Amino acid sequence: MAGIVNYIKESFGELKNNVSWPAWAEAQSLTILVAVFSIIFSLAVWGVDTVFSKVIKAYFNLM
Repeated sequence: MAGIVNYIKESFGELKNNVSWPAWAEAQSLTILVAVFSIIFSLAVWGVDTVFSKVIKAYFNLM
């Protein structure tokens, strides 16, 4: 159990001292950028899924 506690303490120390965090404004803009591209990608996947679904349905209706 002491090993886990030591690992957590060292992890927090590393986050405080060795990680370079972006400025708040940069973090906000990057978050918005990721959200926008996630929405665009999900819409693209939805569109491809819809097209393939209709193609497969048409194929099975022909059989």
